[in-house]
Amino acid sequence: MNFFVIGVNHKTAPVEVRERFAIPESRLPEATKMLATYPGIEEGMIVSTCNRVEMVARSVNGNADMRGFLKQLYNIDPAEYEQYLYEYRSTEAVRHMFRVASSLDSMVVGEPQILGQVKEAYATARAVGAVSSQLDALLTRAFAVAKRVRTDTSIASSSVSIASVAVELAKKIFGSLQGRSVYIVGAGKMCELAARHFVAHGVGKIYVANRTYERGVAFAKKFNGEAVPIEHLYETVDKADIVLSSTGAPVTIFRKEHGEKFLSRRKNRPMFFLDIAVPRDVDAKMNDLDGIFVYDIDDLQQVVQSHMSDRKEEAAHAEAIVNAEVEKFEERLRTLDVVPTIVSLQEHLETVRQAEIDRLRGRLGELSPEQEMAVDALTKGIINKIMHTPITTLKTAAKEPESTTVIELVRRIFNLHEKAKDETVKTGSPQSGPGK
Repeated sequence: MNFFVIGVNHKTAPVEVRERFAIPESRLPEATKMLATYPGIEEGMIVSTCNRVEMVARSVNGNADMRGFLKQLYNIDPAEYEQYLYEYRSTEAVRHMFRVASSLDSMVVGEPQILGQVKEAYATARAVGAVSSQLDALLTRAFAVAKRVRTDTSIASSSVSIASVAVELAKKIFGSLQGRSVYIVGAGKMCELAARHFVAHGVGKIYVANRTYERGVAFAKKFNGEAVPIEHLYETVDKADIVLSSTGAPVTIFRKEHGEKFLSRRKNRPMFFLDIAVPRDVDAKMNDLDGIFVYDIDDLQQVVQSHMSDRKEEAAHAEAIVNAEVEKFEERLRTLDVVPTIVSLQEHLETVRQAEIDRLRGRLGELSPEQEMAVDALTKGIINKIMHTPITTLKTAAKEPESTTVIELVRRIFNLHEKAKDETVKTGSPQSGPGK
């Protein structure tokens, strides 16, 4: 893993030093571009907040002169600030980013703002084309780890009601609720209490959809909101950043296919679902979608029951989650090394199969559609059996230190040509083939 992090934060540098490294928001895109195009660096992102300034990068060949970049960006001699700088590489860089996103490296452990700030830095980096493959995968996973930490621990909990916890969780996802829009499905007491908390925290717009439209109108008027007929729910709910649902419906009303459409129409801007209904209104599979955050009533009750004095214990739990996630991420990256070889093997054997069919087609004579299908199925079956052992061996070897040797051996046996490893998408899956 060719990841690097260099920076200063509240633990290593006083405010006057952090001020020297701070990058104004208006200059962040330009600085991020500089990082990504600096010699030896393939991808980059910069996080600049009041408590930390960090350069996160992936190098081309495992080497990156991060201090040289600081010299170029700030026109300083990094040696003057050496006592304040920290630098992480490879596994420790991954661990650091997971801890930062999870607010384990914050001045107040568990505070919600840092996740939003890292996401904003990520959005800036993507906008200028500075993040593409492995760094993209690292950051995407960091957000998932942060989500898991906040779901599986009570590290940031101090609220005392379901409604107030709902608002606090929304703030953890978005950093701030100022100007955010909320869509409330249902018009019961809990929905009204939650609406009051959302308004108190500065949300910009409240939509209300209820089975009885007139009741929805009355509810919306209390908060200067907008009532929506329930039959227009699916075509309008994606207007909101936050959806709070409590309908009493016997089955889920929001499913994974709905979430996919919402994200598409929102151009993948995140949505946060708070499901306080029993039975649940939101299918748990919605949580599998990147960009959709779902919390149900049990999640909220666990937070309510937690206490601030438990924060140290919860922080230890969170650290254990991070450590486990680092190992999983490393394993996934090692698996990526075998993906191009698997794809090459598939393409090579498919080419052989098609060539042999074409070569024998004249001798076979005219075939009926059923015969064509039989020949196709037969030859594909043979190829799949041939591929099974080398592909299984490659996937198993990906978890072991000798993976490079096995990859090279398979490529030599089948005379495969090299393919670029960056053919993989950010999730670590090949663009085609069974490794997907």
